[in-house]
Amino acid sequence: MRGRRAKKRLIIPDAVHKSRVVTRTINVVMEEGKKSIAQNIVYDAIEKLSEDPKEALKVFEEAIKNIMPQQEVRSRRVGGATYQVPMPLKHDRSEALAIRWVVGAAKSKSGKPMADRLYDELKNAHQGIGDSIKKKEDTHKMAEANRAFAHFARY
Repeated sequence: MRGRRAKKRLIIPDAVHKSRVVTRTINVVMEEGKKSIAQNIVYDAIEKLSEDPKEALKVFEEAIKNIMPQQEVRSRRVGGATYQVPMPLKHDRSEALAIRWVVGAAKSKSGKPMADRLYDELKNAHQGIGDSIKKKEDTHKMAEANRAFAHFARY
């Protein structure tokens, strides 16, 4: 038997947009504990999405929503064989994956400042194209392909 479940940490909304999603994005962008630099990068990227700050935040949240997967596959051992079992996702996990995929796609590019790369990725995600959308579609395809093993899932 495993130990106790880890308690969820309370995420404080960011000061500028009052949004938990923005805070989570800042935390994923942050490297070596340099939060102010991560904040500047994320805020610059969001600002570029639209002139109106409220509209920009709306576009940002829609982009994240477009990337959020509904299912993922998890490995499950049954009788010596390992199966990829499709599982539905809770909102928090889905949002975390979406943020991680957007930031990862932006970091993998080169040649521009990080704020511009993040902006490009968010703009593409809002339009339904780009690396992070492809990642979501691949995840869904894998879950669909392994639907035969869904009976191994424990809910």
